[in-house]
Amino acid sequence: MDHWVLNFSKKKSLIKLKSNFEAKFFLEKKSKKKPDEKYTYGYIRYSVIGSIITSTILLTGSIFVIYEAVKRLINPQELNYNGMIIISIIGVLVNTLAAMATKEGDSLNQKSVNLHMLEDVLGWIVVLIGSILIKFTNITYIDAILSIGVALFILRHAARNIKQVLDLFLEKTPENINLEEIKHHLKEIIGVIDIHHIHIRSIDGYNNFITLHAIVKEYNSEIKKQIREELEEHGICHSTIELELETENCEHKTCKIEHHNNHHHHHH
Repeated sequence: MDHWVLNFSKKKSLIKLKSNFEAKFFLEKKSKKKPDEKYTYGYIRYSVIGSIITSTILLTGSIFVIYEAVKRLINPQELNYNGMIIISIIGVLVNTLAAMATKEGDSLNQKSVNLHMLEDVLGWIVVLIGSILIKFTNITYIDAILSIGVALFILRHAARNIKQVLDLFLEKTPENINLEEIKHHLKEIIGVIDIHHIHIRSIDGYNNFITLHAIVKEYNSEIKKQIREELEEHGICHSTIELELETENCEHKTCKIEHHNNHHHHHH
């Protein structure tokens, strides 16, 4: 078993390092390009593509690790624990340094890459702990149990990353945004009567965009400025605001006007 683990771990680490850095530096660099005629929102979602690729690799790898661990539970093999203890200490140190070098970043791609690096660190820690325990207990299936635990941990986080990516493409309201709270705060601005036709989405899981209609007593650039400032307080980096007078009819098809006591109310 120790021969197989050593060779597999070495090859796996090299492949991961190569794929991680390719994903991080190529796709992240691409995502930083400014908007143009082809990509009016910019290239931000290239970072999301990187997240999909990395998370898929993590999911597949975790399932494979679980499969191999179950096989070792059924057919335990001897482990050269002394050699594995030395190798695993080196593996932990090297991969910890690599993980620290790639820990910064808030995009989904960077988070996926960091999780990928963390998997390597945890994998070597499992080998180290398993080798020490087997040395003193002679219970060979310990490393298989620990491997399954780490694989389940990675599997859970990778699945969560993929869910976040799906939420982006489905235009779901970002989890860190409270729509009702935003409406409430905006309506507290002097001159703002109501807020409607409000749509919020995230481009990459970090940059949030919003479009909205604000019913106001009078057209006023200061109101727009205050609305933008309030939206920034709620983590929204880009806003498109349309001002409407109280006496105006909203021309958007999803809005319908109801008249109650000579007041106009906009509903979706």
